[in-house]
This record gives sequence, C-alpha cells and structure tokens, in this order.
Amino acid sequence: MEAPAAAGGDAAGEEAAALGQRLAAGGQGHVLRFWPELGGAARRALAAELRDMDVAEINRFFRRARGDGGGGGAAGLDARMEPVPRDVLGSACRDRGLLPRWESRGLAEIAGSRVAALLLAGGQGTRLGVPYPKGMCDVGLPSRKTLFHLQAQRLRRLQQLAEEQHGTPCHIPWYIMTSGRTMESTKEFFLKHRYFGLKKENIIFFQQGMLPALGFDGKILLEEKGKIAMAPDGNGGLYRALGAHGIVDDMERRGVQSVHVYCVDNILVKVADPRFIGFCLEKGADCGAKVVEKTNPTEPVGVVCRVDGVYQVVEYSEISLATAQKRGPDGRLLFNAGNIANHYFTTAFLKDVVNTYEPQLQHHVAEKKIPHVDIATGQLIQPEKPNGIKMEKFVFDIFQFSKKFVVYEVLREDEFSPLKNADSQNGKDNPTTARHALMSLHHCWVLNAGGHFVDENGTRIPAIPRVTNGRSDATPADVNDNLKDANDLPIQCEISPLVSYGGEGLEKYVKDREFRTPLIIDEDGIHELVKNGM
Repeated sequence: MEAPAAAGGDAAGEEAAALGQRLAAGGQGHVLRFWPELGGAARRALAAELRDMDVAEINRFFRRARGDGGGGGAAGLDARMEPVPRDVLGSACRDRGLLPRWESRGLAEIAGSRVAALLLAGGQGTRLGVPYPKGMCDVGLPSRKTLFHLQAQRLRRLQQLAEEQHGTPCHIPWYIMTSGRTMESTKEFFLKHRYFGLKKENIIFFQQGMLPALGFDGKILLEEKGKIAMAPDGNGGLYRALGAHGIVDDMERRGVQSVHVYCVDNILVKVADPRFIGFCLEKGADCGAKVVEKTNPTEPVGVVCRVDGVYQVVEYSEISLATAQKRGPDGRLLFNAGNIANHYFTTAFLKDVVNTYEPQLQHHVAEKKIPHVDIATGQLIQPEKPNGIKMEKFVFDIFQFSKKFVVYEVLREDEFSPLKNADSQNGKDNPTTARHALMSLHHCWVLNAGGHFVDENGTRIPAIPRVTNGRSDATPADVNDNLKDANDLPIQCEISPLVSYGGEGLEKYVKDREFRTPLIIDEDGIHELVKNGM
C-alpha cells in the first residue's frame, strides 16, 4: 500500500511517511492500512510502537524460524540423545555428605557479595485468572505473602546467614526482568511494599523485548486498527535484554561472579541457593541446571540431556514414548532430569553469550490462536484454530555454548511447585497445590527439628514419612504413589523465610514441643491460630 502522506509537512506526518516507506520495503505496509481512520493519540502510539521495530530483522527471524527442519523428527532425535553422565551430576539426595561443603562454599561467595539472583518475571497471570503479574499472586497462605514477598525474604535470610558466618555485611543484588506488560505494575508493587525490607539500590528492574505476532505468511498481525499484536520474546530474550540494558556491565561493576537465574512462579524456589552455587563453583562450571526427577514417562516437562554430545533441553513433545519410557539398571527413567528453569551462570559466561553467542540463537515457533483485525474488512477476528505464530527464545538455549556444564538434582517436594493455572482448572500447578506444597515442606521442617503436632484432643498426629526421603533406591512407583495433589490436606504450618531459609535454626522454636494447627512461626515468634483465639 501507499505510505501515508505527510500532513501539511509537519514532523509527525513526515515521520509517518518515512515509517510507511520502511514498512512497505519490508513487505509489511499493511500495518498502516487503517492510518487514515486513527485519531491523533492512536497515530502517535502506533508510530512509537513502530519506531524501534526492525522490520528486516523480524522478516529474517521468520525465515530462519520457519526454515528450521526440526532435526529429523522424533526418531532421529531419539537416536542422538544421551542421559546426563554421573560425573557432571550432583544430587541433594545421593551426595548428602557433600552438601555442607557446597553450602559453606556458596555462603562464602554470598558473604563476599559475589552472587546475584536474576528473576524471570515477565509472565502475566492470565492462566491464573488474574490481571496482574504472577509474582504478585497470593496463594492463600496464612500470612497472605505473595511470591515476590517470599523470594525477597529468602534473600534477606541468606544475607543474614552469610553475615553471621563470615562477620561481614553483604548483599545479593536482585535483577528482575519484566515484560512491557508487567514492568510498571511490578515496580509499583515493590515500592508499595518498601522493597520488602531490601535496599532499593540492590534491586534492578529491566525489560525483555517484544516481538510482533505473525501470520503463517510472515505478515505482522494487528491487535486493533492502531495497535500491533505483540508478545514477549520468551525467557531466552533475557540475553538480548542483558546487553541492551547494560546489566552484565552492572554485574561486573558490583563484583558479581555467580548468577542464579530462576522463574517467578515456583513457590518453593531457593533463591541464590548456596548449595547449588557451591556445587557449581566446586565443579568449575560456567553453566549449571537444577533439575528434579521426572515422575513418569509422560510428564509434560523437558529433560536435560546431551544431543550429539551437546547439552540441551529436549521438550517432552520431541521424543517418542519408547525413549521416554527407557529405564536404567537402578529402575529410574533413563532421561529423568526434569528441567525447572533454574540455572547457574558465571558472569563471564553471560558476557560471552551477550557479546558473541546471542545472535546465533534461533527462535522457537509456537503456533497460536491470535485475535487480529482483518486487513480487508477491519473486523476483529477471534480464530477457532491456530492462525499465526509467536516467536520466542528459551533461557536454556545457551547450554550448547558452555565449556563446563553441570546438573544438580534436588527433591521435587523440597524445591519445585510451579503456579500456572487457576484453582478452577485441572487440579495441577494451581494456588492450592502451591500452598499445600509449602505447608507440607514446613511441616517436615518442624518434625525434623524435633517438634510435634497434636489434634484438637491433644493427641499427637502421627508423622507420615515422605517415601522418597532422599533414598537412592526409591522406585518411580514409590514416587507416583506418594505425590500430593490438591485433594490432600496437609498440616497447616507456615514458617517465615526470615526465620529459616531451608529448615535450619528451628530447634530453638520447636524441639520437644507440641503444636496445634494452623501454626505460624515468624520473626515475632510462634502463633497457634486456634478457634478460640491466639
């Protein structure tokens, strides 16, 4: 189509004409189809959206993404896959004797202010049925703490532990990557809650990029007549954003050498986990992945493995059932290292990624049902089947560039319970399962520290052991038979992260004592919320 003419030679009109020519040259001139119908504010907003858009680059992304042949299909991939070898694997269960050493090494790094946490917080709570970022979700804990609040308090406790052990003040910088949709509300939330007791200067917000949604023909889709259908560029957009916003430079200025990267939606996440960091340092790793054991062959989670000798995450949809079902001599699934988006990187490795490797990353294509304006009629179309693609990169795409890659396996019930769905959905990964997972963990902490729970008659409630409990001989059947779901009702118990980061230091509160539920232990002491008052 013809580029919009400059309105009376004014600067805005001239800019619009220039935009039109640039779009037309890239085969995307249809984006301005409804320009004559737009008011002044809508024109300015659309022009602003297009100003920083590199049309040639988007077209190149599309060609590369659609040209990816998929690696020869499932059968070809299956034959090239190898499980993670034992020499690069650390396990919170099988290496129990090494945990104190790894934790000590990690805390020493934290005490030297050489560790940062990096939170991937770009996700909206759409599937949760809320109009705000996931980190602001309250899953109904007795304290009503949100995911952001819990993570901030874990960082505060870690700083305290490191200072107590090493006698020097320290801080853990917290880098928070938002998307365009979540940036302002996230910043406002932190301000409203006074940064949850952390120093404002040690919390650094930055924004991931956005890419337009495209039709199967590569044409940019319009969400409204004056608005492009945009989507975040995936959590792997992190690496481009690190460069664009000078984040790696900031890390270097602060003396950060190790970075823990994790997703916002895991209520059990051990932020800047000193054991994980210590393990990676002991191994001399530049890149590490924390994993949980897959519960069954068809669980929809990617697995960390080697393909053609190179580490990567293979999505559950990319391998055959026969390969997913393979077992080793110990009865465990052969490909059992379930990816939980929880990673370690050295700052030096991130710098190499930003400067050298990021441009080599290819986008993954997700076919989606994308509401859009019909260019011919101007009508909004709500498609019933996929009509276009969103392009994204994944945070694990850079494993292939690591010179020393390691894997650290932890117990799911200790460290992984994601929040993805509303309670009204399928009973998995929702506020109820997240809340139950945290309270079950804290129940175990109290028992391990020598405390007991009693019912309303004062009778001790028997402790039900977790069957796996770190045993290396736990069979997959054991795990499946003892998975908790939303129908289980755990003991109601919540322990503030300011009191205990990972179950430590609770003996002085609970040893040889009996408690009624709900029980809250926080920095103000012990609270038993019984029916006739506290």
